[in-house]
Amino acid sequence: MATDDSFLHLARPLGPANVGAAFTTAPLNVIIQPQAIFSILDHSLRRNADQDRVIGTLLGTRSEDGTEVEIRSCFAVGHTETTDQVEVDMEYQKQMLALYLKANPKEVLVGWYATSSELNTFSALIQNFYGGQGDGTWPHPAVHLTVSTEPGKDIETRAYISAPVGVTAERAADSAAFIPVPHDVRYGEAEKSGLEAIANAKDTESRTTSIFSDIETLERAIEEVLSMIDRVSRYVESVMDEEAPASTALGQFLLNTLALAPKVELADIERDFNNHIQDVLVVSYLANTIRTQMELSNRLATAPLTLGGGEASAAGESGGQRSQRGGKGGRGGQQRNQDRGAEEIRA
Repeated sequence: MATDDSFLHLARPLGPANVGAAFTTAPLNVIIQPQAIFSILDHSLRRNADQDRVIGTLLGTRSEDGTEVEIRSCFAVGHTETTDQVEVDMEYQKQMLALYLKANPKEVLVGWYATSSELNTFSALIQNFYGGQGDGTWPHPAVHLTVSTEPGKDIETRAYISAPVGVTAERAADSAAFIPVPHDVRYGEAEKSGLEAIANAKDTESRTTSIFSDIETLERAIEEVLSMIDRVSRYVESVMDEEAPASTALGQFLLNTLALAPKVELADIERDFNNHIQDVLVVSYLANTIRTQMELSNRLATAPLTLGGGEASAAGESGGQRSQRGGKGGRGGQQRNQDRGAEEIRA
């Protein structure tokens, strides 16, 4: 393995890299945000035709003890791969990492990704680089995320950490044992609407969908809540009729959920909702009134300036003409005085 100024040069494939026994110091749980998956898929779609896979850097947050990692974002890293060697543009990776950490100081380097489920010696070499000291994740293990992007098949994600394997330092540098770790994709309320729109687009032939308005989104949310309430009601009725087995864990969960509901009357809820709607309408009316007042004020402020500028220019021109006439009269008076003085001298 040799390193130059701009590329990490990796050669000499050794066969499967996940052969051997290794031990980890602590279990690891990986949480993946949807935006990171979308960035990886976008990178895969823009890859060259002769590339089987693309790689990139993963960034996110890590718990204090290092047992939980959340992958929030990523960026692509250029590389070329053949049967004999692989070249990775590590200088670009270092510069992009430095810029990204300046823009997102709360995030750290957590590992790297590849759009292939295959683990080989090249994967071990890249894994050792990302997990090394200095610019790597050391002393925490680097996370290797694989995302399958085969056309016509479902997207499959896998997460690994590695442990060193090899009897010598040279063998340990280009070998690693990949250990699967539990992972899941989580999203919040902010990403829910976007993911639902994408899910609706996959069922259409044109792969397009319309964006719902606020009222339509509220209607869909209410319908979803009503559907969940009906499903829970049917389950409770079936348990009471001894048609379904009772679950202590599910019953405790339902009890805790119902305990969170406020103890208010239906009439109070309706009154508060109507008051809230009235407040929203008043705020909207005031906003429109202020907007109209500002536009009217701007027009009234600019209109006198336009009229005043025209009158001032006209007055200036007429004053200039009078000054010129006055100047000519002054010169004529001086000439008459000089002629009168010359006649008195001759006399």
